[in-house]
Amino acid sequence: MSRRRFLTYTIASTGGFLASGVLFPMIRFAVDPLLQKGTDTKYVDVGPVDEFGSKPKSVEFRIKRKDGWYMKEDGEKATAWVAKHGAEILALSPICKHLGCTVHWEGGGHLNHFYCPCHGGLYTKDGVNVPGTPPNGPLDTYAYKVENGRLLLGPITKRGGGA
Repeated sequence: MSRRRFLTYTIASTGGFLASGVLFPMIRFAVDPLLQKGTDTKYVDVGPVDEFGSKPKSVEFRIKRKDGWYMKEDGEKATAWVAKHGAEILALSPICKHLGCTVHWEGGGHLNHFYCPCHGGLYTKDGVNVPGTPPNGPLDTYAYKVENGRLLLGPITKRGGGA
């Protein structure tokens, strides 16, 4: 191999490597929406409305979620804390807003509060974060509707504010 050919290959390889470093973020930006998780916005039946009272109750259900081009056949397991507040129903996501751990009702000896065991986060019964604890916002809620005496949960709604 001649010196001229070696330098040509070396410069072309270096140029290709640098060009890929510039083009990769642009390609990723164009393809990123396909890689985002999406959920089917259909409502899921979680049980009769009479089954829920003023004390939060944990319910498990399955939702169809597409992850890129992959979707589990039977759906992914999801959980919600459901309670009645008068005529209104409050369905809270169990995911702590601090680090994404799962909150528990009356965990860690904290009565009438949701407790996050990861860093001692506290939320009130309606999912609002308690001042002076790690969470920086309230728990998200699930959209819901009642049909034929059955509670149906829908997509998660982000809540702002907090303490």
